[in-house]
Amino acid sequence: MKGGRKLSMGGVQYELEIAIQAPIDKVWQAIINDIQLWWLGDFHMVAPDSQVELDVRPGGRGLMETAGDGSFLQWYTVQAYLPQQRKIYLVGNLAPEFGGPSTSNLSLELISDSEGCTLKITDAHHGCVDEQTIDSLEKGWKQLFDSGLRCYVEDKAN
Repeated sequence: MKGGRKLSMGGVQYELEIAIQAPIDKVWQAIINDIQLWWLGDFHMVAPDSQVELDVRPGGRGLMETAGDGSFLQWYTVQAYLPQQRKIYLVGNLAPEFGGPSTSNLSLELISDSEGCTLKITDAHHGCVDEQTIDSLEKGWKQLFDSGLRCYVEDKAN
């Protein structure tokens, strides 16, 4: 194959749980409506002042980052939105520059507990995946949802 390279294909799934000391309804609303307020600066891929939104309407834009000049990044599309179960299924693509090409099936689920709730994050990738990429993704989700979402809702609850 001239000018090309062979990619190893595979799949991997990992799960994270983030304990959040805030009412489940407030956490759910923060995920759905306040994402711009807790999305960390390090995760703005388009521009430092880009806007991040999660549009869960049928046929909506999904998890989208946009900038004033018209550039954008569609992080994920919404596969299923189950508000009664406090669960969202998302599907996204990881470009080669970020460790792909691979497809991510991400689910976010809130589970009530005595201290507030737990956010269960499950991310399954298939395609060109390696340990370094998966480690980076897992650390990234932990940082975003712990230092971003959890801190935002816990500060707001107090």
